[in-house]
Amino acid sequence: MLLGDATTSGVDANVVWLPRRKVYDGLLLDAGGTLLQLARPVEETYASIGKKYGIDVGGNEIKQGFKRAFAAPWPEKLRYQGDGRDFWKKVVSEATGCADNNFFEEVYEHYAHGDAWRLPDDAYEGMRLLKDAGVKLVVVSNFDTRLRKLLYDLNVAQLFDAIVISSEVGYEKPAAGIFLAALDHIGIKASKAVHVGDDEKTDKAGANSVGIDCWLWGSDVKSFSEVCQRILIADS
Repeated sequence: MLLGDATTSGVDANVVWLPRRKVYDGLLLDAGGTLLQLARPVEETYASIGKKYGIDVGGNEIKQGFKRAFAAPWPEKLRYQGDGRDFWKKVVSEATGCADNNFFEEVYEHYAHGDAWRLPDDAYEGMRLLKDAGVKLVVVSNFDTRLRKLLYDLNVAQLFDAIVISSEVGYEKPAAGIFLAALDHIGIKASKAVHVGDDEKTDKAGANSVGIDCWLWGSDVKSFSEVCQRILIADS
């Protein structure tokens, strides 16, 4: 049970439930690292699949290589062009030292399915509660075209009023364009929306630059219960 109010099912008849009001009309959500969590660490997946291709690299080495490759400057405007294969091929190769295309394709395909990912424990319940309260929900993500399928696989795509992906709109966070596109989709002013993401630069600085409040996942908020409590507050 996320919130003690009249919108919650299974309430105790002896408890007085206070009506709640919205502090924000829209919730923008980052995908990878916020709404979508890896089912297991990247280094474990790369190493496990890599055994079939003769790859013998330690998990820590893969982890560090992945971080370096992911953070390195990318010569194109967007890291994720369409399906993002060019970018991910470079990341997988640098993380493992293996440029075998069959290995890459197996890794890429693994992450194209919902079972490679998981939602935070209370995510579905929290988003359902917010949606029922009239809050518009939007995914705003630097991701490739696999994201829509992943959201369907995890049974949450139907909760969103819009899914805004960098590879589709041509802007990558922290660029203002991707946030403005999200606001345009739901018809809400920046001052009435809040963004939740896990990166200080791409999420917080990007959202703030267009007047959207931002809470960092893992520090400002650590669960969807907290997100709900900060968006829907009890009338006294």
